[in-house]
Amino acid sequence: MMPISVIAAAGIFLGVAAAMQNPAITGEAFASLHTPQLIIGFIRKVAGALFANLPLFFAVASAIGLAKAEKPTAAFAAVIGFIAMHVGVSATLGAQGLTAATTTPDALQAKGMAQTAAMMTSAEYIQMLGIFTYNMSVLGGVISGLLTVVIHNRFYTTQLPTAIGFFGGRRLVPIITVLVLPLVGVLLAMIWPTIGAGIAWVGELIGKSCQYGAFLYGTSERLLIPTGLHHILNETVRFTPIGGVATINNETIVGALNIFNTALTHPGSIPDETVQNATRFLAQGKIPVMMFGLPAAALAMYHTARPEHKQRVKALVLAGALTSFTTGITEPLEFCFIFVSPVLYLFHAVLSGLSFMLMSALHLMIGNIQGGAIDLVVFGILGGSKTQWWWAIVLGLIYVPVYYYGFKFVITKMRVETPGRETDEAETAPQKVTADQRTQVIISGLGGEANIEDVDCCFTRLRVRVKEMREVVDQTLLSTGANGVNRVSDHDVQVIYGPQVEKIAHEVKTALGVG
Repeated sequence: MMPISVIAAAGIFLGVAAAMQNPAITGEAFASLHTPQLIIGFIRKVAGALFANLPLFFAVASAIGLAKAEKPTAAFAAVIGFIAMHVGVSATLGAQGLTAATTTPDALQAKGMAQTAAMMTSAEYIQMLGIFTYNMSVLGGVISGLLTVVIHNRFYTTQLPTAIGFFGGRRLVPIITVLVLPLVGVLLAMIWPTIGAGIAWVGELIGKSCQYGAFLYGTSERLLIPTGLHHILNETVRFTPIGGVATINNETIVGALNIFNTALTHPGSIPDETVQNATRFLAQGKIPVMMFGLPAAALAMYHTARPEHKQRVKALVLAGALTSFTTGITEPLEFCFIFVSPVLYLFHAVLSGLSFMLMSALHLMIGNIQGGAIDLVVFGILGGSKTQWWWAIVLGLIYVPVYYYGFKFVITKMRVETPGRETDEAETAPQKVTADQRTQVIISGLGGEANIEDVDCCFTRLRVRVKEMREVVDQTLLSTGANGVNRVSDHDVQVIYGPQVEKIAHEVKTALGVG
């Protein structure tokens, strides 16, 4: 999730910079001022450079996230692995007579290829860190990062004979990486055309489904939240041809988020229709749900709570509603009803899909990834009238009563045990612990230090690997302010805390001596 957080922030800077260089927003006088526009242009170039190197960032982040220990070593090896793999790809392409010079549209047309086919074929290749290779986008980074971390976890503690002992342990990891990953690149170069054709076929299928593809994406993304697998779906549409393909200066841009950010850094280079096809998978579909729908659902949960528990529920849902409205982070609220009512969650998922479909049908053009008020202002309102941002507010105002009365009806008629309505309040609503006690109570709720094998976190979840799942006590963890506990396997448990989870993870790691 590290590169996602970086590009989300970079995207906001990019959106503000694009708005400040738009004469329709700031006026011709400001747009003609040399020094301010020079500074703004510099900001756009920095942000553009970040987006251009996303595959490398994902390689490093994949290694950091999955390394058992010595994460800096894994990150260093991932950079080496990324470069070595693409060198292997480049060498294989060169052996086939494919180089940067022979794959330009002009060179391909000179060999008798039609203009459109030549442009499409040329777009399959890219210069990555100066290496001519297949345009694998973020997927290439993830592949190299995952393979590197497999090597790392296997060899970072390996000791060599005394004579060559200097090269053992963590120094052995990049050495093996630089031997293995070029061979992986050779193999990948042989099979990538088939993989790329499969991804392109799925992208064409979604493209032909128009707004129905947006509906399926929006619904599926919400349904996958409990498993944490929604990240895979999100990254697929954001960074692969499934999310769209655009060509700028004979370079192919793949993925919905890449297309949108390229449109910001190169104004006018990508047709608005292409950008709109990309943004149907981005923030615009989330805005009506996250800014209006879920806060209305939170109000319904508060109003249906028992009077004696409303103060406690108010604090819980108000924090969740504000987080959802501002930043688009919804899990603190969603985990209040995911596991207690499949009907409510299915209702929420379908409305999310409908929102994506309607925003696409109304030709909105609001990008980025979160879907809160920040994205609406920066990428919608500041983006000007072509973004059609007002339709997101119109649908949001419709969603307020739909969510409120829909949730209230289901909660009361089906007796759903949302916060404040639990069957046995004395047993199911434990006394909240203080901030000073929280870390030790979390460790206790996870079965104690001896039961914890690994601790990490993402945007909202404390992700823990335990030896014995039966030692994990949900009520103890809920007493620490968690919104929910999700067992994703026999040994992996996720505790949902919301945006403050990184601080909590750091405190737990420090207490365990693995910070």
